[in-house]
This record gives sequence, C-alpha cells and structure tokens, in this order.
Amino acid sequence: MTGTFRLANETWEALFRAQATLAREFEASGVWGGLPPREYGVLYALTGQEDGLRITELMDDALLTQAGISRLVARLERRGLVERRADPDDGRASRIVLTAEGRAVQASVGRRHARHVAEAMTRALTTEQLEQLRELSRALVAGEQP
Repeated sequence: MTGTFRLANETWEALFRAQATLAREFEASGVWGGLPPREYGVLYALTGQEDGLRITELMDDALLTQAGISRLVARLERRGLVERRADPDDGRASRIVLTAEGRAVQASVGRRHARHVAEAMTRALTTEQLEQLRELSRALVAGEQP
C-alpha cells in the first residue's frame, strides 16, 4: 500500500466519521420541531426557488431515489408545506414549490439548525480551518465522477 493510498483512505474515514458524528448530534438536537432532517433538507432546497424544482432536481439535492423523494414530497404535501404546480416547460411534469407555511417552517427550523451548526463547527475549528475545510469539500464535490 502506497503512502498516498493509505492517506486517502484514512482521510476518507476521518471525513466520514466527522460527518456521521455531527449528523447524529444534529438529529438529536431537537431543533427540528417534529420535522425529520431529510424533510427539512427538501424545504431548504426549495428555499429561494420561486418556480420550484422538479422531482429529478430534488433527487440530486436530497440524495434520495426517485421513489424516496416522491414519498417524502407526498408527506410534505399532506402537511401543507409544499404544493405541486404544472411545469410550464413540460406538460407531463410538475414542479414542487414551498407554500407560505413551508417557507415559515423552513425559516424557523433553519435559524435553529444554523445556530447549532455554527456552535458545533466552531467549537473545534478556527476560522482559518473552516475556510480550508469549505474549500477542500468544494474541491471534492467539483471532482465528482459522472
């Protein structure tokens, strides 16, 4: 095993453990107000999307299968947080948009979650380290395989 091979795998393991540790902390935090984090993720993805997003666009953002995202959107729709609108560019498709209540829930939960994220990230990392981690993470995403 080469040094770079080992380093890449140790780095992945550390990154994975850090993400999993923080995700568990965030899930247990109680900031969600009865909204599962994945559902919040969809509301967050729809924030600022005046024309909404298609299911396929939400799949990429929420990292779920089409069946999974369809069920999740249906639950949010039943709760009155999102609605489907006809896609003006494709009569067979619909776009998912936030309702007024969905925007209010996202903003409320989002403020609490953002405070918790800032607390968790800054208790162990300096501003310079946060900037480095942000840029390194962006580089990993930019180097994604098709």
